Amino acid sequence: MPNSKDIIRGKVTVSVLQAKKARREPITMLTAYDYPTALIMDNAGIDSLLVGDSLGMVVLGYENTLPVTMEDMLHHCKAVSRGASKAHLIGDMPFMSYQVSAAEAVRNAGRFLQEGGMDAVKLEGGRERAAAIKAIVSAGIPVMGHLGLTPQSVHKLGGWKIQGKSADAALRLVEDAHLLENAGCYALVLEAIPDRLAELISRRLQIPVIGIGAGAGCDGQVLVAHDMLGMFQRFTPIFVKKYADLNAQITEAVRGYISDVNTRSFPAAENSHPMDESAYQELLKHLGSDSGKLQVAG
Repeated sequence: MPNSKDIIRGKVTVSVLQAKKARREPITMLTAYDYPTALIMDNAGIDSLLVGDSLGMVVLGYENTLPVTMEDMLHHCKAVSRGASKAHLIGDMPFMSYQVSAAEAVRNAGRFLQEGGMDAVKLEGGRERAAAIKAIVSAGIPVMGHLGLTPQSVHKLGGWKIQGKSADAALRLVEDAHLLENAGCYALVLEAIPDRLAELISRRLQIPVIGIGAGAGCDGQVLVAHDMLGMFQRFTPIFVKKYADLNAQITEAVRGYISDVNTRSFPAAENSHPMDESAYQELLKHLGSDSGKLQVAG
């Protein structure tokens, strides 16, 4: 007997996510960057889709997320919003789209909802972002925070390193988490921090806490889709579980296509559009003696 949730699934909103935390039901989140992927994930029943600035690395081929622009993000947000009708949609605010001033942060955040079709925005940083978060929330825009390993600060952090390992660093993360909640964040992402610390923060906050490389004690989990699907080969973080190996499957498919074209076994008759025999013979009559000749330009 199918679960009623499988039969009728409404739009996942901020209040739905907060209610899931209250009921201690895990929240599921993945990244998405295009229409077909968003459609598949939405139909599969994912709670939330993050159009992450990670697209800079896994889609656009940059070394990190810093080159990603507002235009890049909005382009992909529009595609995802056309594919997903039920999942809660979050747009990742790119580097320098919210750091300059609160006014600019509000303006750019608004574009994610107005132009990109998102339900909320996400931005990185702790106490230094409280003013921007308050301004964005005051404009009626839901904000998800992001603490721990913040990729836009990779140079400041000295690389892709686990955060909050010392007692002092952990205390600062706990304090920042409370500050972001008080600033108005409706949810928080914790990336690459010790599992016990992440669980402690999750229990102390009233808002949902989504982990990535932060252990099983969070209220939900998020992964980069290209990592969990086995499509990004440059490196695989230790916290990633690969649920498929699409790199191998796609490689095999492409090689099969190349082989079939080279041996002329594709396209076959079933892949071609036939021409009526009488029409073809009439065409040959019009062409006359030149019907079998190939004219090469130049």
